[in-house]
Amino acid sequence: MSNFVVSARKYRPQKFDEVVGQEHVGQTLKNALKNDHLAHAFLFCGPRGVGKTTCARILAKVLNCQNKGDEFEPCNECDSCKSFSGNSSFNIMELDAASNNSVEHIRTLVEQVRFQPQQGQYKVFIIDEVHMLSQSAFNAFLKTLEEPPPYAIFILATTEKHKIIPTILSRCQIFDFKRILIPNMVKHLQNICDQEGIEAEKDALHIIAQKADGALRDALSIFDRIVSFSGKKITYEDVITNLNVLDYDYFFRFTDELLGGDISQTMLIFDEILRNGFDGDLFINGLAEHFRDLLICKDSATLKLLEVSDSLKGRYQEQAQIAPNSFLLTALNLANDCDINYKMARNKRLHVEMFLIKMAHINQAVELSRNPQPLPEKKNPEPSV
Repeated sequence: MSNFVVSARKYRPQKFDEVVGQEHVGQTLKNALKNDHLAHAFLFCGPRGVGKTTCARILAKVLNCQNKGDEFEPCNECDSCKSFSGNSSFNIMELDAASNNSVEHIRTLVEQVRFQPQQGQYKVFIIDEVHMLSQSAFNAFLKTLEEPPPYAIFILATTEKHKIIPTILSRCQIFDFKRILIPNMVKHLQNICDQEGIEAEKDALHIIAQKADGALRDALSIFDRIVSFSGKKITYEDVITNLNVLDYDYFFRFTDELLGGDISQTMLIFDEILRNGFDGDLFINGLAEHFRDLLICKDSATLKLLEVSDSLKGRYQEQAQIAPNSFLLTALNLANDCDINYKMARNKRLHVEMFLIKMAHINQAVELSRNPQPLPEKKNPEPSV
């Protein structure tokens, strides 16, 4: 049997300081422990894969840790921490509300609240995906959540805060988790590469972080998939091939041809993209994002919004200098219209090509609007004899 452990589990943080991108949550919880201002119910909200359940487990572990010290972090060495890590702790219970969402499940949990912890100070109940509880289950949980015994702590986690009834929200201390920023993801992936002895290009890790869309767990899953393909050396080409991502070079070439009004080369590059197996809507969305990135390169104040690797920033700034604002704004509008109507088009290739031809004529149309050509005067026909 294989001993492989996915990176999301192998490198799951064991302390608050190890949680990526959620420093505000970890520091607040540690201060609450330090000042003895700990609430009896917490609600962790945020997108998937950002550390909600991880922080809930760390908090549950540190509450009964025998050697938490001045930093109020779990020691991971005492009997309480080891029993939790080995899934043998009777003081910490986890409930998946997605599959245990009925009144009977909540009544069973309420019954368990009545029993004091066998060892340690607190009995902790972690309810994941709490928004999946039924209305009657929420109602059965209300009284216990509002007035639990002093040794009971409830930690609720959800990705859909708006689905939780207000009476539950009012009984919890709410923590909003952030999406993980791309630089933080890249740094974390690089640390894993260093520990695993993997050589990875910075641009390759950047693409993985972009594809994860703010979820570190997704980034780690993608990372494992790329490692399975590439082995100990991860290259940019391997990543874009496996993730079905268009190379940045296509968009730079495309923009140069559109600025020059070369329709022939525009059609040929688009044909090359289609022959490489990419769909038209994937291309048009990538092109729109490229125009957006060029637009924010126009102003040094918005340059920080450019979420690309350092090696590409210079290339974006160079092309942004030769691309007029009028072209970029008009091209963005055309790309947006193309994306909206793409699904309804019967001939999808022709649909995209029509918009590309319009983009290639943007500069010409702008020039004509600024310098309109006078219409030729009509000559009066000579009168017939």
